[in-house]
Amino acid sequence: MAKKSMVAREVKREKLVAKYAAKRAALKEVINDKEKPMEERFRASLALAKLPRNSSATRLHNRCQLTGRPHAYYRKLKVSRIMLRELGSFGQIPGLVKSSW
Repeated sequence: MAKKSMVAREVKREKLVAKYAAKRAALKEVINDKEKPMEERFRASLALAKLPRNSSATRLHNRCQLTGRPHAYYRKLKVSRIMLRELGSFGQIPGLVKSSW
């Protein structure tokens, strides 16, 4: 089980990303538009830098939904390898058969 504080921090980041997504996209569009004057693009760059760092989507980290484990994460099922093995053994994941010999 992951520390609850780390899971809570990740949830907080997800909320910030959702809150500032439109604003960040608009500023990035201005920055990348070569037709705009250099001063306007620079102001947009400064405004983007003033937004919270945790509002950037690149700061998010995938975590297992059951345990909060950050490593060995299967994107398709949103669980870690340990939970995948456990759920597969109990037959709770359709189409997955754990082999043992």
